[in-house]
Order: sequence, then C-alpha cells, then structure tokens
Amino acid sequence: MTNAHQLGFELGDSDLFRRRTDPNHASNSDLSIGATNQLAQASCVRCKGGFQPNEQMVNSNGEIYHEECFVCAQCFQKFPDGLYYEFEKVKYCEHDFHMLFAPCCGKCEEFIVGRVIKAMNNNWHPNCFTCQTCNSRLADVGFVKNAGRSLCRPCHNREKANGLGKFVCHKCHTLIDETPLRYKGDTYHPFHFNCETCGKELTSEARELRGELYCLPCHDKQGIPICGACRRPIEERVVRAMGKTWHVEHFVCAQCEKPFLGQKHYERGGLAYCETHFNQLFGDVCYHCNEVIDGDVVSALNKSWCVKHFQCTCCNGKLTLKNKFIEYDMKPVCRKCYEKFPVELKKRLKKAAEAERKH
Repeated sequence: MTNAHQLGFELGDSDLFRRRTDPNHASNSDLSIGATNQLAQASCVRCKGGFQPNEQMVNSNGEIYHEECFVCAQCFQKFPDGLYYEFEKVKYCEHDFHMLFAPCCGKCEEFIVGRVIKAMNNNWHPNCFTCQTCNSRLADVGFVKNAGRSLCRPCHNREKANGLGKFVCHKCHTLIDETPLRYKGDTYHPFHFNCETCGKELTSEARELRGELYCLPCHDKQGIPICGACRRPIEERVVRAMGKTWHVEHFVCAQCEKPFLGQKHYERGGLAYCETHFNQLFGDVCYHCNEVIDGDVVSALNKSWCVKHFQCTCCNGKLTLKNKFIEYDMKPVCRKCYEKFPVELKKRLKKAAEAERKH
C-alpha cells in the first residue's frame, strides 16, 4: 500500500480560501467626534484616497474601502452576495478566482476550492479521489498504484491474489500464503480465530458447527460425522459406505465423479465406481453378488451374472440360458413360478413382451 508521503503526494489543505462577508457600511455622520476625527485621517485600502463627510464606506475585517473600491481585483465588479476569495491578500470574485487559481478535479472536472488531493498526476476533490474498483474514498487512507489505476489496499490484494492463484483474508485483507480457513463462505488466516471450546488458536483443519469454529479434538467430541472426501462435518443426510461417512454429493464414482445418489456402486482398491466404469476398467460384475465374475459369464436381460447366481428371482431355482424363463421387473422368473402369477399380471407381461418384439 502507498500513502501520500511514500509517493511524495501532498494531501494537505491548499492556500486558497473564501470568505462570505457582511461588510459594515458606515458614514461619517454615524460616528462619534473622536471616531470622525480618526476616519478623517483614514484612507481607502485600494485607492489610498480619503473619505468625504457622510460618505458610505466598507469595513471588511478591519480594512476600510470606498464602496466603489470594494471590488474584484480582476474584473473590478462588486462581489455577488458579498462572497469573495482571497489569495495572497488580494480579493477576487468567485468566477475570476476559479479561473486564475483553482485547479480542476480529474474526475468531476469542476473547480476545487479548499482541500486539494494531488495524486496520479492530477488534482482531485477529496470525495472524488476513490478506488477505481470499489469506489471507496482514498484521501485519508492512502492507495496503491496498480496498472495505472488507484486502488484501495483490499482491492489491490484481491487482484494480486487472483494473479497468484491465492486467497485474500476476509479480515485483514492480506494474501494467505498457507492453506486458508474457510468460515461462512469466506477465507481467513487461521490465526484470527480460536476454538470455541478450548480457546486454542485454530489451524486450517478447524471445523465449523452451528456457526461456531472448533479445533479437531473438540469438534470430534460433538459426535458429528466427518465426510470421507472433504473432511468437513456432515450436518444433513449421511451416506455410509466403504466404512466411512460421506456427504451425498461427495460420494462419487472415482472415474466419472458423478454422485451415486443411492444407486449401486462397485468397490475396488478402496475406491467406488459406477457400474459402467467398473465394467470398463475391471470386467463384468455379477448383478446378484456385486462381485467381479472370474469364470463364465451369463449375459441376460442386459446384465451379467455368475453361473451359480443366475437363478429364478422367485424360487431361487438355478437357471441356464437353455431354460425357458420370463422377464419380470428386469429379472428372470422360471416357467413354473410364472404359471403361478395372477392371470391379469400374465396378460400384462405378455402384452409388454409382444410390444417389445415389435420394436
């Protein structure tokens, strides 16, 4: 971050100021004899001439003028509404003062009277000199020059972090070099927080529970299951598989990374696979026992079976491809069990089989 002194920019008040006067008008007839005698010797600050009896005069901050002499030093016109600007003891009307001395703001392009911010090779009103990303005021907090832009420190750090592939701490607005702590959707340095239970300084492994942060030992005492993928607590639906607990969206196929969402999965080498990728990688899997088929494979009903597990789904009688069997709910049923089905069910199955053959 760069402040005004580091860059040599002056953030002080200018020497330009204005006054709104209510000039005191007086005449010699309004004064006492002593005051009259003093004013008889007085002279106009501008023309150095004296004053006639009963002549109107202007007293501005102790300086006495003829009415016609109390005018702008540039245009020689009277000051509208008594408002004048003074620079090096010379008075100007507002228009001429702006034209002669007041710089223009680099943002609003209006004249600047009073405090002038000099930065980025330009002049600014204090309210106009803002961060070019978030529009926060920079006059009193300093700024950082970034690719020709004036940025506040937080915005500069965010852009720098994006370029380095790092995170910015949401609290101190500086880069996080180590693993960040995520809390309520934002990233932080872990050392900004302490465990809600034991008070120890936290690490990036801290866990959030019901809006509070805990170290791992204190969190484990809460009895909340931890996801086997993201290592964060599971506060909603829990999937239990492969000896671990998982968020529903994190229990996925190791190959295609699609969640199983309650569908059957196949395990191999400590990893879970969907049926498609397990078959592609390791061969056929028996539909009944969910194991890889080492020997002969029975292929029926778009599924694979071990020879010993290809059996009637009703009576568990062993079947072969030479046996007559009927498909029911995508499973094989022997002829004997099929004959025991209700007449209406057999009619529907027959009708469905005929429709399938037509296609």
